[in-house]
Amino acid sequence: MTNFHASLSEEDLALIQVLQIAPRAGWTDVGAVLGIHPTSAAARWERLTTSGAAWVTAHPMGDPQEVSLSFIGVDAVMEDQSQVVDKLCAMPEIITVEQTASSRALVLTVITESMAQLSGDVIPRLRAIDGVLGFDVSLCTRQHFNGSSWRLNVLSRGQQQHMRELARTEHVPGHLPQSHLDLLPFLARDGRATAASMARELGRTAATVQRQLNRVLASGTVSLRCDMAQSLSGYPVTCQWFAKVPAGQHEAAAATLRRLRNVRFIASTTGQSNFTIIMWLRSVADIMDVELTLQQNIPDIELQESVVMLACAKRVGRKLRPDGTALAAVAGPGTEVR
Repeated sequence: MTNFHASLSEEDLALIQVLQIAPRAGWTDVGAVLGIHPTSAAARWERLTTSGAAWVTAHPMGDPQEVSLSFIGVDAVMEDQSQVVDKLCAMPEIITVEQTASSRALVLTVITESMAQLSGDVIPRLRAIDGVLGFDVSLCTRQHFNGSSWRLNVLSRGQQQHMRELARTEHVPGHLPQSHLDLLPFLARDGRATAASMARELGRTAATVQRQLNRVLASGTVSLRCDMAQSLSGYPVTCQWFAKVPAGQHEAAAATLRRLRNVRFIASTTGQSNFTIIMWLRSVADIMDVELTLQQNIPDIELQESVVMLACAKRVGRKLRPDGTALAAVAGPGTEVR
């Protein structure tokens, strides 16, 4: 499997970037932007998704005043740690599970509908897992950038602009009935799922599901995201920095960081550090260059710790193979992260 996925062609990468910008774009529009036949674009995407090299998923956004995004560093036994990882991956509230080269054996990203769910449900289940020796929790107080905004750098400016125009939708907020929410598990598994395919499983007409789908997508209830195997992105190394930035400088620091194309995630947090940054890099050697850039461009930043991720078992609800390609989606709550 790993050898088969040793690299992606420029055409593959271009298609992935198109869907990063407009995850549900029609194949006619995709083909026009890429200069290929729509059936060729669809066939190429089918190959990428079947192999797990790339995928589109949808994540419920939740009420930002209620949803809790937290990061948990876990100390776990070294022997049979894979069993601990499997149990963590099976918890839908834990949307990302990464193994690290640090004192924290694992780093988890957790989404709950409330703080009460985190403290009363998730943490007790985490504590009960055999092999978990201890953990520390920090809460996200503000998210400045996430992985859904990360882009490959393959398309021309004109192609990118064209896709951004296609991606624009009129936002129509409002309460969604259960009949509409029934579509969310299908979109979580495949963000490009068609109304016809959902209608067959739900026992509804395609026209009815299409109307419901249009309303769901316009409501802002879900956020679509095209992701890919990190090992095939050209940026195989993940590094996370735990930093301290004066509270009044967080927005300015985030604005500076958003100009760096390697950035995957920026957030303000609670804890001994109050600012976290995640980047995808070409090599471990890039870490020093990044740290110099951070210190030169963000006044008063204090880099307290850098952590390199050794493996990612689950990313934003999607379980991954050792080579980073995707397995089946794991349904659960969500918001946009990493």
